[in-house]
Amino acid sequence: MGKLWEPGAYMKLKTIAAFVIAGVGSVAGAYLTAGWVEARSAQVVRSELIDAQLDWAEVSTQGLQVILEGEAPDEAKRFSAVTAVGRVVDPDRIVDLLDVAASEAIEAPRFSVEMLRNASGISLIGLVPADVGVEELSSSVGALADASQITNLVEIADYPVPEGWNSAVGFAVAALADLPRSKISVSADAVDITAISDSPQEKRSIEADLARRAPDSIRLALNISAPRPVITPFTLRMTLSGESAKFDACSAENAASKARILRAATAVGVSGKAPCAIGLGVPSPRWAEAVETAIAGLKEIGGGSLTFSDADVTLVALDSTPQGVFDRVVGELDANLPEAFSLHAVLPEKVVVDGTGAPEVVEFVATHSPEGLVQLRGRLTNDGVEEIVGSFARAQFGSGNVYLATRDDPDLPSNWPVRVLAALEALGELENGSVVVQEDYVEVRGVSGRKDASDEISRLLADKLGESENFELSIRYDELLDPTLNIPTPEECVLKINKILNANKIVFAPSSAEIPEDASDTMDQIAELVTLCKRAKMEIGGHTDSQGREIMNLDLSQQRADAVLAALQARRVLTRNLTAKGYGETVPIADNSTEEGRDANRRIEVKLLTDPQTAETEPQPDAETATDDGGTGDQSEQN
Repeated sequence: MGKLWEPGAYMKLKTIAAFVIAGVGSVAGAYLTAGWVEARSAQVVRSELIDAQLDWAEVSTQGLQVILEGEAPDEAKRFSAVTAVGRVVDPDRIVDLLDVAASEAIEAPRFSVEMLRNASGISLIGLVPADVGVEELSSSVGALADASQITNLVEIADYPVPEGWNSAVGFAVAALADLPRSKISVSADAVDITAISDSPQEKRSIEADLARRAPDSIRLALNISAPRPVITPFTLRMTLSGESAKFDACSAENAASKARILRAATAVGVSGKAPCAIGLGVPSPRWAEAVETAIAGLKEIGGGSLTFSDADVTLVALDSTPQGVFDRVVGELDANLPEAFSLHAVLPEKVVVDGTGAPEVVEFVATHSPEGLVQLRGRLTNDGVEEIVGSFARAQFGSGNVYLATRDDPDLPSNWPVRVLAALEALGELENGSVVVQEDYVEVRGVSGRKDASDEISRLLADKLGESENFELSIRYDELLDPTLNIPTPEECVLKINKILNANKIVFAPSSAEIPEDASDTMDQIAELVTLCKRAKMEIGGHTDSQGREIMNLDLSQQRADAVLAALQARRVLTRNLTAKGYGETVPIADNSTEEGRDANRRIEVKLLTDPQTAETEPQPDAETATDDGGTGDQSEQN
């Protein structure tokens, strides 16, 4: 048998084994070294990213490669992450797999413009849409001033024109034309106006006009100031009967004087918050003292009227005042009034007012009806005076509205024409009313939409009647006639309410008469308008489409109209001027054969009842109709 291993073969095997072991050791060492390098690289890179506040980036390694993944907030942050990693590893080893977050659309700027106008010209400052342009804005105000007087500092931005912008700017430019001293700030949803007026009357007129013209889409803020008025003549008038006293007119030069006058008035029976205008033109610095003294005298004499017209004081006692009391009080009052004031006292005979202008009665009567018709009756001095009075009345009330039926009386007092014209001028201050002129007495009664109408008429009569200042006023303020409150007409009420309903339709659930919660804002807007529309007799009408049975639709529409009425009552709105009526499918406004038409027909609609009796007696569906709904099945699903 031969040898298994030759010495040479064994050495060869040993050599091969040594090489294999060395190779395996080298590979294992290289692998361990590469793993350590990868781990170390990842650790160093993560530390660098954390220090740079870029920890949103994710790091992994593959061999000597450093892989960056994740979403960068923007391109700048992505570049910062790659740069930071490049500071600690060879940039050639970086694999950039970073994404960049989609950029959000840049929000449009808030467009606004400020318009300043004074004697030196107009300035425009702000930012407007490019589609509108600076030139268009300049040209719109160009008619108000020379080009050299317009300072245009408006810039543009290329963004869409916001909703409401054009109407807001148009309204602002129109307001600027009427306000020579003003600042108007305009945005798409708001217009703020600051201006100076010449008088309180002009202030009220401006505010009412702007409120009426303002688009519904904007919020209007007004700050209209007026200088302290010049009161001429400086007038105060008080009447006292028993324990009841009231001011027909009150004037004071400052707050302290007003407080003294009101304290004296309260002491003799004036109740509530008595108005007293503060203005310029006081005839004496001792005005408040004179008024206090005269009011005390009026109380002591037992009643009557007290009139101050500048420094002239007229005291008209009650016709029942004893002569002795009258003489004593007048004497004491004359002695106690400050030196600048002059007293004229009257103890009248009993005044009997006929008020008809009958031939046997010596008086002149004028009436002004709510419809605008003015009738003049009674006595005038002669044809020449009649012509003057007729011309004055026609100029005051309109030539087609005056009916003249007077008779001549040459025995009338010489100041009769002056008294008649003063009375007609006073009547012109009222919306409607009447005046009666007698030899020693003038009576004015009526209704006005101005809170200061009594002041103005007292001032007018005190100035025109002179020492014959025995007059009586009974003037009622009616806020519905006040132009400063911007109360809409009945027609405007209906138009505005239906505009709200069209823009924000009340969508009832199928077969339901319950007003949905998302209609709450709509009902709030309607309630606000109805509160202003007390004099408008209106009907809330419920309507359905033609799907379902007719009797069922009628009942459902009635229930929905009643629900709207109840929702207004729940908001504490007085609803005496409102009625609810269901019309069912009988008054379509669109084609019931289409879905769009049926949707339009399912509605709440308000209409004006021109006859006041109609709103109170309008027949509702009878009990049988209202209760026999025949079920509320699938037939009425859309009604």
